[in-house]
Amino acid sequence: MELFKLTRQLVDIESVTGNEKAVALFLADYLRKLGAEVELADAEPDRPNVLALWGKPDVVLSTHLDTVPPYFPSREDDEFIYGRGSCDAKGIVAAQVEAAVRLVADGVRDLALLFVVGEERNTVGALAANRRTPGSRYLINGEPTDNLLAVGTKGVLRLEFEATGRMAHSAYPELGESATEKLIEALYRLRAMQLPEDALLGKTTYNIGTIQGGIAPNVIPDAARAEVLYRLVSPADPLQQAIEQQVGSLVTVKRVLEIPAVRLNVIDGIDGLATTVVAFCTDIPTLTNWGKPYLLGPGSIRVAHTEHERVSKKELVQAAEIYVKMVKKLKSSDE
Repeated sequence: MELFKLTRQLVDIESVTGNEKAVALFLADYLRKLGAEVELADAEPDRPNVLALWGKPDVVLSTHLDTVPPYFPSREDDEFIYGRGSCDAKGIVAAQVEAAVRLVADGVRDLALLFVVGEERNTVGALAANRRTPGSRYLINGEPTDNLLAVGTKGVLRLEFEATGRMAHSAYPELGESATEKLIEALYRLRAMQLPEDALLGKTTYNIGTIQGGIAPNVIPDAARAEVLYRLVSPADPLQQAIEQQVGSLVTVKRVLEIPAVRLNVIDGIDGLATTVVAFCTDIPTLTNWGKPYLLGPGSIRVAHTEHERVSKKELVQAAEIYVKMVKKLKSSDE
């Protein structure tokens, strides 16, 4: 099937965040051959978003072009397509392209595809896209939801913790002040915190993602740093204030990124379309000018970002069918 072929073609173009240009140019050429009016707009130099238009769109299908590292190419068996980005989110790109092809063949006009850069790091593509929109009324965003319609997503709060000390020879620790020990104590205190919960979105969770400090084992370190990412179910400000109170003067706390938790829309009248809540965040909070948002895509988040990343061929086919039904349903509800 062309759907499977396109998925593999996209996976085989390396597009780790920051290096999306080649896959964007491939898609632009591919979509022009399908009769779309295609616009390339740099979110940053040599990092273009792709917008494909059929008329003046009231419904837009969207996802992202970038992947996490490391890159590895595609392969397939009877059931799955494997490779970096196969489910997050190049299989979704292919399913949305397939849906657009079917919709145009059915005489449906006034739709668009939006593929952005930078979702895996700092939403730079969505931020750029939100400054110039085509006036759409609905946005169907794609992330791996097992083809379930997400009714809520957690948000993100990424913090940097920095500790400072005084360098000294490790044989005379009393002459120094260990920044690493301060940082470790601060991170240990985080474990004792009661984190917010929400009836729909569940519990706030966190991950200590990176730790850096020191220059040698025989030198008391004068600097140490950690990055911590919280999955939000409530506003960020009260949580950060509680964190700062908990760690006291051990470290300074700097906010790097905030994406709020989101409650999403349901769509009635599509048989068998079940709902879910997802713990990851998306570009939806940044694409506020693109219309009423919905979230659905093939693939499981449980294998995204892993060495076993894959997407079910059956789910790819189902996703294209669901996207067609969603677009038609939204257009008919407007009428």
